[in-house]
Amino acid sequence: MMDCEAYFEDMRRLRKSGSPKGIASACCANGLVIEAVMRLAKERGRTLLVEATANQVNQDGGYTGMRPLDFRRFVEGLADGCGFPRGRLMLGGDHLGPLAWRALSEAEAMGRAVALVEEYVRAGFDKIHLDTSMRLGGDDPGASLPDALIAERGARLCEAAESAHAACARDGTRAFAPVYVIGSEVPTPGGPQHGEAGEGGETGEGGEAGAPEATSPAACRASIEAYREAFGRRGLSGAWRRVVAFVVQPGVEFAGDVFYPYSPEKAKALCAVLDGEDGLVFEGHSTDYQPAGALRRMAEDGIAILKVGPALTFALREALMSLERIERALLRGSTAPLSDFSACLEHAMLSDESQWAGHYRGSGVEKRLARMYSFFDRARYYLGRPEVERAIERLLANLGARAPLPLPLLSQFMPMQFAKVCESGLEAAPRALLADCVQSRYDGYLSATAG
Repeated sequence: MMDCEAYFEDMRRLRKSGSPKGIASACCANGLVIEAVMRLAKERGRTLLVEATANQVNQDGGYTGMRPLDFRRFVEGLADGCGFPRGRLMLGGDHLGPLAWRALSEAEAMGRAVALVEEYVRAGFDKIHLDTSMRLGGDDPGASLPDALIAERGARLCEAAESAHAACARDGTRAFAPVYVIGSEVPTPGGPQHGEAGEGGETGEGGEAGAPEATSPAACRASIEAYREAFGRRGLSGAWRRVVAFVVQPGVEFAGDVFYPYSPEKAKALCAVLDGEDGLVFEGHSTDYQPAGALRRMAEDGIAILKVGPALTFALREALMSLERIERALLRGSTAPLSDFSACLEHAMLSDESQWAGHYRGSGVEKRLARMYSFFDRARYYLGRPEVERAIERLLANLGARAPLPLPLLSQFMPMQFAKVCESGLEAAPRALLADCVQSRYDGYLSATAG
């Protein structure tokens, strides 16, 4: 387990000295993705932050079927398997709060959120994002939640986290206290559903009303102050010193087929808020698909925690579909059974529409294209289904038996990896090619936060 307080204290020190650094957060529960980013972080000698969200991993199992301790063991197993040092592995819990139970009454939803946070802390997670920004049953559906109420609910969760940590410290199961992130971005994590408008007016697939506005400096200061007061009322001054970041909307977002790049000028006033908050950096969500230069400038401006999730599984799905085309070219007409990965994924999504139907709209053709190719990447919710996993394993086995793969087919279907095979010695084997596609997406985040 890492001493994350010391890690972020070093980040603060470097920022004061004019040499800012940050950290990239891989918010993903896919084993192929996590292993790929681990190998890249190991090669670069970097700390790796892997985060699970409240809907992925919770006390009911989430959509992955994992509780927090299950997720920790899963990630640590991957680290041990590829030789990544556990001492450089940081685990985070993202959007921990009543997100998964927001339709319930405040008492019920917050009760479950308390249990969620306690379980994450007891499982040894290092970085805890307290998110109580969503309306609950009983809240006025037509009004924004007051900062004071959001902060009071967040402080209640922090109090539960601190109690869980104290119990772990007493029994010797946890050495270091967690660090905290507060605040939230818009829209709802995972992509907005129909009728859930974000700050930029986005309402789902194809909603392209323009880039969202950056959080106003006044709103940012007011929210931070509300949290500071709420923590103080509950006697959480020690925990407040471990609040390392505040989540803001720096004006970046993505929709189904477009992304909005970072504009330093539009975020300039917001980033100036950090000059008066000596201990904080900003955490940027929805930074998926940002160019490397935009990520680097965000980190330099104080948006030092850069989170990426859908873009990584999007890259994985791209790579799998490219490998499937190579498989068809190699094996068509043979007796070997094909993986039919794309058809299997489509069948799984059509058999259970719960993870995409509220996010994709339009004609049947438009929905079909979105299921496979949307930047929202709702396909990621289905990659862990047993039948889809079997198709992936068959694909990798079929091609692994024929490695190294023919260069002409790599040139045709994976041109970026073809160049690396020819120029830098990338192995022309399916798992290596798959990992490289994910790593190519993640590389911009590691480089941006290197300091």
